[in-house]
Amino acid sequence: MSFSEEGEGDLRKPFLHTGSWYRMSSRQSSMMGSSQAIRDNSISVLACVLIVALGPIQFGFTCGYSSPTQSALMKDLNLTVSQFSLFGSLSNVGAMVGAIASGQIAEYMGRKGSLMIAAIPNILGWLAISFARDESFLYMGRLLEGFGVGIISYVVPVYIAEIAPQNLRGALGSVNQLSVTIGIMLSYLLGLFVDWRVLAVLGILPCLLLIPGLFFIPESPRWLAKMGMTEDFEASLQVLRGFDADISIEVNEIKRSVASSSNRRTAIRFADLKLRRYWLPLMIGIGLLVLQQLTGINGVIFYSNNIFQSAGIESSNAATLGVGIIQVIATSVATWLVDKTGRRILLIISSSGMAISLMVVALAFFLKGSISEDSKLYGFLGILSVVGVVCLIISFSLGMGPIPWLIMSEILPVKIKGLAGSVATLCNWSFSWVITMTAPLLLTWSSGGTFTLYTVMCILTVVFVAIWVPETKGKTLEEIQQSFR
Repeated sequence: MSFSEEGEGDLRKPFLHTGSWYRMSSRQSSMMGSSQAIRDNSISVLACVLIVALGPIQFGFTCGYSSPTQSALMKDLNLTVSQFSLFGSLSNVGAMVGAIASGQIAEYMGRKGSLMIAAIPNILGWLAISFARDESFLYMGRLLEGFGVGIISYVVPVYIAEIAPQNLRGALGSVNQLSVTIGIMLSYLLGLFVDWRVLAVLGILPCLLLIPGLFFIPESPRWLAKMGMTEDFEASLQVLRGFDADISIEVNEIKRSVASSSNRRTAIRFADLKLRRYWLPLMIGIGLLVLQQLTGINGVIFYSNNIFQSAGIESSNAATLGVGIIQVIATSVATWLVDKTGRRILLIISSSGMAISLMVVALAFFLKGSISEDSKLYGFLGILSVVGVVCLIISFSLGMGPIPWLIMSEILPVKIKGLAGSVATLCNWSFSWVITMTAPLLLTWSSGGTFTLYTVMCILTVVFVAIWVPETKGKTLEEIQQSFR
């Protein structure tokens, strides 16, 4: 092929397809007659996951930012409680917009290209918050952050699922939620030592590291196959599996899956969603992501300081940090367990544990309302409610935190992944916004009643998982999608 022909081929590739340095490396290496150089330059799946995990860390930092900064922000900018609540919830509004766009951006610009796009509004959003002199810049910054996070929340689990080998897909997919919890913990920790403006500047760092990191990892081989880039697809998969690995079986499976989903340029129509192989995985993905929010976990995380204060805990910032650390540890355990025990059993244990924890918290708050604040029982009930919240966080982190995103990325067929992924992510963020907006109002109405409502949602989650959610452990993505036909 001539230079001009190769250049024309590159121009036909989707925008922001960020290069094939690994192919160039292998060509140069074979010209030199050395295969050792290729092996030295190979990028493992784990390294790829760690780089894209910077996105979910940004996600978590955004989620946790409002908790340690509430009092200082309200004092410095003279915000009312309703204005601060609006500030806290606007990231969800931005994420809804990002979720709507995420599927199409990921389909046409690739997984890496979409992460680059997501990083830009995140950086601009944190800068807007750090330089804010009134609520308008706060609101604008929060919306921009939310837009970027909405894209990240869909693209990262999909990218990880598409590059991971089947025996490690659960563990590596759970790194997505683990990174979110690390981001939340970092926001809590750093919020103890720096003011809200400096904390916003520190929020830029994950995306500043993510952008250059994306140039050193391969694009998703399944996306490349879908776009018809056969040479790039095989080169990417070879890099991910190691240059000594035999990838012929996996290559053939992916090719068959792409071929069976018809021509890659054929647009999905809403009428296609009537087919069982499309509506069933979409319903399961949406159901899990909606129920993840309806359990009220974001209300607990975003307003954890207030929950601890209402429980009589004076050092609420330190207590919130402790919860953040526990969340990281519990999610780490889930990352280790998910490929050993399976997804379904962890989801059932997780949602059952959340229901029990929420019942304990609800009972503690109901009893506190009927006894004197001076009694010893009142202090004990305050401690009991905090223990319940901690158990809630642990239970959530063991299953309902990481696994809904993992299953969504596993079960959606190639043909509808862009549209269906956008819809599922939009539903998740829409209900996250509802919970974030209603949590402070509900807690003001009745703390015990609020936790009772969340308990009912956890019980419904157990039933939904038992009836509808399939086990995906140990199966390739192609086998999972074939099971819905």
